[in-house]
Amino acid sequence: MDAPTFLLQLVFILISARLFGELAAYFQIPTVIGELVAGIIIGPSVLGLIEISNPIHLLAQIGIILLLFEVGIETDIGHLSSAGGKAFIVALGGVILPLVLGFFVSYYLFDFSLLASLFIACTLTATSIGITLRVLRDLKKQDSHEAQIIIGAAVFDDIIGIVLLTMLYEFSVSGEINLWSTAKVLLFIILFFLISPILAKGISYIIQKWDKKSDIPGLLPTTIVSLILFFAWMAHSLGAPELLGGFAAGLALSRQFFFPFAVFLRESKEFSHSVEKQMKPIIHLFTPIFFVAIGLSLDLKVVSWDSSFIWLLTGILILVAIAGKLFSAFFLKGENRMTKWVIGMAMIPRGEVGLIFANVGLDANVFTNDVYAALILVITFTTLIAPFSLRWFYTKQLNA
Repeated sequence: MDAPTFLLQLVFILISARLFGELAAYFQIPTVIGELVAGIIIGPSVLGLIEISNPIHLLAQIGIILLLFEVGIETDIGHLSSAGGKAFIVALGGVILPLVLGFFVSYYLFDFSLLASLFIACTLTATSIGITLRVLRDLKKQDSHEAQIIIGAAVFDDIIGIVLLTMLYEFSVSGEINLWSTAKVLLFIILFFLISPILAKGISYIIQKWDKKSDIPGLLPTTIVSLILFFAWMAHSLGAPELLGGFAAGLALSRQFFFPFAVFLRESKEFSHSVEKQMKPIIHLFTPIFFVAIGLSLDLKVVSWDSSFIWLLTGILILVAIAGKLFSAFFLKGENRMTKWVIGMAMIPRGEVGLIFANVGLDANVFTNDVYAALILVITFTTLIAPFSLRWFYTKQLNA
């Protein structure tokens, strides 16, 4: 591809992402859905203006690494302790139920391969807490008792999801599933999460001192992006997906994350806030490219829409996706029925996290375009239904 063509395609991607994102926000739909639709429309499914190329794929990979950095830096470890065991119960139930049901349906009912079944099942375990939190903020419920459990459960869910994704990535690369590969991946993840935060703290301490003395603007975003990309390379070198490096870097630089045995490496909250503030524009520039690229990679013209298979698969997976998360809250004791319903509904949306799982599976050639399309439909439906159901439920309770 020549440079002028790539530049024009990038213009189409950025502008369409913004336009459809704004349109989605206007109708109170998560913007990631609008960006996904933008990719479908300008991609081979509708207009055929752009196809996935190596440069676009590379920019999308940078976007997902930065997105996971944002997830990490916004992760509040304090919510794990404040929400206590209730958050862990919800998260564990919300992972185990969709995982078991999704695998059973995929492997035994639809006769998919073992690896494909695991990818489908793990995609259903994802939770996009950002979408739910946006609804809770709109309803002024972000500080409520149930919101604290939801946030704490989402933090656990993110960590479990990253571990599952890393293991699946290793399985897809090696082409086999065995206990040694699983143990090796878990060991590398543990080592990575032990070493990388300390390394990130040390480097960020140097960056913080350097930033105070430098008279040249832009030092902070330049060095932080370099740190994120370095961590992504390091994660890949250990056999994990690059996005794990972004998550670890964000977690280490979070205002709520520090080491009791290394207090001297703890940054000030002002520095962490400055990092978050200056990184936002860069993150918001690259992450829409990832979601548009997902739409570009989906060719709806080749999907067998007249086949009962795709509709049966989509329908059953939607039921599994909703039930698996909804009933995870009913394991809680000491909570009333309304609180359990709210927590369960809040955990339903898969959003960007589910799209990450599905995209990794597609890149690894684990499943066909039909299965990928079914997963996109499931992710889209669960992402849309949760905000509307939460608004309806709270409105009904307030008017009762």
